[in-house]
Amino acid sequence: MKNVLILLIPFFLIACNNSESIDSSYFLADIEDQEEIYEISEEKHKPTPPETKQTNGTKKRIIKDGNIEIEVNELEKTKQSIDSILSKYSGYYANEKLNNSDWSASYTLNIRIPSRYFEALILDLEKGNGKIISKEIDARDVTAQFIDLETRLENKKKYLKTYTNLLKQAKTVKDILEIQERVREIEEEIESKVGRLKYLNDLVAYSTLHIDIFTRKAPKLAQPITFIAKTKDALKSGWQAIINVVLFIINVWPFWILMFIVFILWKRRKRKPRVN
Repeated sequence: MKNVLILLIPFFLIACNNSESIDSSYFLADIEDQEEIYEISEEKHKPTPPETKQTNGTKKRIIKDGNIEIEVNELEKTKQSIDSILSKYSGYYANEKLNNSDWSASYTLNIRIPSRYFEALILDLEKGNGKIISKEIDARDVTAQFIDLETRLENKKKYLKTYTNLLKQAKTVKDILEIQERVREIEEEIESKVGRLKYLNDLVAYSTLHIDIFTRKAPKLAQPITFIAKTKDALKSGWQAIINVVLFIINVWPFWILMFIVFILWKRRKRKPRVN
């Protein structure tokens, strides 16, 4: 009887190893099925109305930005005033451009300011001495995007943890490579969603305002033309004419060489005695 048991031991070990490999493959397939089900449920997911989220205690996420155009009498003074306002509200210039022509001078300013001070900044600009030419303010509710991204990110992290644990239990090279590839894909998806959340957080935390301030310049009056001015212009024109003639003569130097050769030949021909 003992001899029979000893002979059966290898068969029991092979059966156990096969069952572990089957369990690992079945577990991997089961996780992938769960991911597919979750992806389908995400496509069907409809965000709840903002009112419901607010009553449930979810923080509202609003992106505020706008454009404002102001006509002023003293451009540099207004620019200094805006500098002081930005310092007051901890804002900064993302871009600053000066344009100066014969008819107008202007500053094109793109500023970033903490969103909690956005309305106060607009109010301070409206209280200034300038004339508001145009104003456009936009507020976008991105709460639903935050909820969706955070939910997807949390699930991806759970799947990453599951695959990491499964990688430790993998027995075959094929299973290890498949799990490692899936882990890499999930890590990339997580990085993408984290980056998107950071971007949205920055837009929510800091509002963007595009400001155009400009001033009109008085047209320059034409100066009366005096006799002295006319004389100067005549002298300049005459001198320029002389320069043009000299340049023309220099430009046709091959013609003068040819004329000189023709003249020499003609002189020689004239001196040659005639034969009767």
